[in-house]
Amino acid sequence: MNETALTVHQTARPHGFPTAGHFAFVESALPGPAAGSALVENLYWSVDPYHREMMDDVPGGFVLGAPLEGRTIGRVIASRTPRLAEGEIVFHRQGWRTHAVVTPEEIRQLPRFDKVPLTAYLSALGGTGLTAYVGLTRIARLQEGEDLFVSAAAGGVGTATGRFARLLGAGRLVGSAGSAAKAAHLTREVGYDAVFDYHDGPAADLLGKAAPGGIDVFVDNVGGDQLAAAVGALREYGRIVRVGTISQYNTPDAPPPRFNYADIVEKSLRMEGFLVSNYRDLQEELYEFAVPQLQSGRLALDETVVDGFEHIVDAFLGMLRGENTGKIIVRDRTQAHA
Repeated sequence: MNETALTVHQTARPHGFPTAGHFAFVESALPGPAAGSALVENLYWSVDPYHREMMDDVPGGFVLGAPLEGRTIGRVIASRTPRLAEGEIVFHRQGWRTHAVVTPEEIRQLPRFDKVPLTAYLSALGGTGLTAYVGLTRIARLQEGEDLFVSAAAGGVGTATGRFARLLGAGRLVGSAGSAAKAAHLTREVGYDAVFDYHDGPAADLLGKAAPGGIDVFVDNVGGDQLAAAVGALREYGRIVRVGTISQYNTPDAPPPRFNYADIVEKSLRMEGFLVSNYRDLQEELYEFAVPQLQSGRLALDETVVDGFEHIVDAFLGMLRGENTGKIIVRDRTQAHA
C-alpha cells in the first residue's frame, strides 16, 4: 500500500478556458481514519462538465488551495467502523485524490450485478445515466414514437440519452457533435438516425436537414445557437430539457441565443431545467431499467477510459475540448487488467 496520497487542488480562477496551470498535484502522508470512518483507496474517477462551473467563484464552487470533489469509486483499505468492511467497494464524492477518509453517511454501497463492470456506476448507472434517464422520463416525459434532438450527442449524457431513448421507443433520433468521425460513430454504434457536425454551418439549417419534419423533444447540453434552432424546429407541445450550457462555460460573455419567443406561446412549448442531485431517489429505478439491458447486451457502455490518476487534469481538459466519446473516466493503473 502506498504511504503517500495525492490530491488535486485548484490554484486560480480561470478567465475563459482553463489550463493545467490552474491545478496543482499535492502530495501528503496517507491519512488515517478516525473512529467511525474508513480510508478508501480510489480506483475510478469521474470528470464532468459541471466541474468547469465549479472552478468559477460561485456558491458551492471549488475552494482554492483545497482538495476538489467529484464522483469516485474506491476500495476500503482500513476501517474503524463496523458499517464499512475492508475490501468493500464504495461510491463517494471525494474525488480528485488517490485516497479519502469517509464516513458511512458519505458513501453509497454499490450493488454488484453480473456482467456489469464497475465503470458503469460512473457512466450509464451513475450521475451521467441518471441525468439522461430523468431528462427523458421525468422532464420530457417522452412518449413512444416521439422524435428527439440531442446536442453534444457524443458526450456522456448525449450517448446515454440516445441509447435510453431508443430503449424507451423514441421515433427519429437526431444529434449534433463536434466532428464527422463522432457523427459517424453515433449513427453506426449508438443508434442515432442522423447526426450533424455543428461546425458545418448555421445550426438551424443543419437541424432542418437532419429533422425536416421537426422534433418533439430537445435535450440540450449546449445552449447557444443550437437551442435557438431547436425552438424553431419543435412541433406543437414540444419540450426542451435543459441539462447544461457547455458552449458558454468558457465564454461567459457570449451573447445569449436569439430565437422567436412567440414560438413558445404559439406552439405551447415547455422548457425545463433540472439538477440531477434532486432526483437521487430514482437511482434504484435506473438500475431496474438499465441493468437488465446491460446484461442482455441491448445497452452498451459508451466510455473513454484514461489510465493513471496523474492524467486526471488532462482528462478533464480534454473532455471540455470534446476529445472524448461517451463518458470520460480516469482509471487507476492497477485496474487496467482487473
